[in-house]
Amino acid sequence: MWPPDQEPDPDPDPAPARAGRSPPGAAMPGLRALLPARAYLCSLKGRLLLAESGLSFITFVCYVASSASAFLAAPLLEFLLALYFLFADAMQLNDKWQGLCWPMMDFLRCVTAALIYFAISITAVAKYSDGASKAAGVFGFFATIVFAIDFYLIFNDVAKFLKQGDSADENTADKAEEENSDSDSD
Repeated sequence: MWPPDQEPDPDPDPAPARAGRSPPGAAMPGLRALLPARAYLCSLKGRLLLAESGLSFITFVCYVASSASAFLAAPLLEFLLALYFLFADAMQLNDKWQGLCWPMMDFLRCVTAALIYFAISITAVAKYSDGASKAAGVFGFFATIVFAIDFYLIFNDVAKFLKQGDSADENTADKAEEENSDSDSD
């Protein structure tokens, strides 16, 4: 405005002038630390958790708009739990909080979510006739499938880990038995 802007002098070396400042459109580094890493979001677990939270939110919105509003607590709770596990896995809280059994908590979350979504989706589609209830039921069925895929993958990972641990225990038990046995061959 006043005084009129003067033409800035061309800066031959703009790098030192911008060293302390971020570009005007860039996000602040402090806020960016709250976002999950892009590599995690592109992983299978990250995509599953994003799908779970997205479908849970859509289902929640559909139940809010429908006459089956008695069912809106379950999608809201599953949405919040999926977001919690998304950020907990992305921020690697399972490494920081060793006292919690993260795979078992995630497995139980997925199993209960799949069962609850299946039950309320059948009820919403069969009992209520408005379009929002039908849409909530359909999105609930999709969420059931995504949660079922997630708990299947978690179960396979846990079973593989336990089987690996059992084979190591058997090998050490066999070696100890061979050492302690009397190899008297007469």
